[in-house]
This record gives sequence, structure tokens and C-alpha cells, in this order.
Amino acid sequence: MSIWKKYKFKERILKILKGIKYCRNHHFGRPFLTAYQIAIEYSKSYTEDFKKIGKPVGGKDTGKHNSLSQYIARELSRRMKPKGELFGLIEGGFISNDYLVELRFDSVKEKKKIKSSLTKTDYDLSMFRLKK
Repeated sequence: MSIWKKYKFKERILKILKGIKYCRNHHFGRPFLTAYQIAIEYSKSYTEDFKKIGKPVGGKDTGKHNSLSQYIARELSRRMKPKGELFGLIEGGFISNDYLVELRFDSVKEKKKIKSSLTKTDYDLSMFRLKK
């Protein structure tokens, strides 16, 4: 069984995206979450499964090139395409690296600030939200 199915990523990510607090009356609609933010919430909400997966949330200087945030970004991107299981449910976008010096996230489980490994690179940071 795939990691995606075994650890119920589809259902859990949809729940994470649905549960995000936001100003419901704003004309922009729902906010986007980066893959880092989704991975942090996954690690917080599903602690035992996060430990079993064995991937760090991610970020600069982790020493690993296979993080949970990277896995989530790749799988969401792949599964959002036409004929994918998330097509029509989630939309994606990017935060440009132009003029971005640093982007840090607070990881409760890893008890540290996580710096994006993508700032000052040729890769823009992916972000996702529910379509409706």
C-alpha cells in the first residue's frame, strides 16, 4: 500500500485545508497554505503517523532531501491534474522568490523555527487551497 493511502493523506489534507481559519467575507476567498504549513499541521494532528512516516517536516539545513513538505507538494501537484483524484478540489499557486529573503515557519512538533529551503533558489514556493 502506498504512503499516500496508508496514512490517509487525501482525507487528512482536505480536512486541514477545510479547517483553516480565515475571513469568510473577503473577496479573495480561502487562503493558500504552503506545503510546509500543511506538513506542520499534519505532524501536529496526526503525531503517531507522522513519526511512522519518518520524514522531517522539511526546511533549510535539515540534511535531508526527502521531507514531508516536499512529498506533500509533489503529490498534491500530481493529483490535482486532470483525471487526478484531487482535480477540481484543490488549486495551487506559487509565492515568487523575487525580493524574498527568508520565510520561516513555527513547527510545534519539531520545536523549532523552520526556514524554507526554497528562498533564494530558482524554485518558487508552492501553495494550495480548497477551490470552494
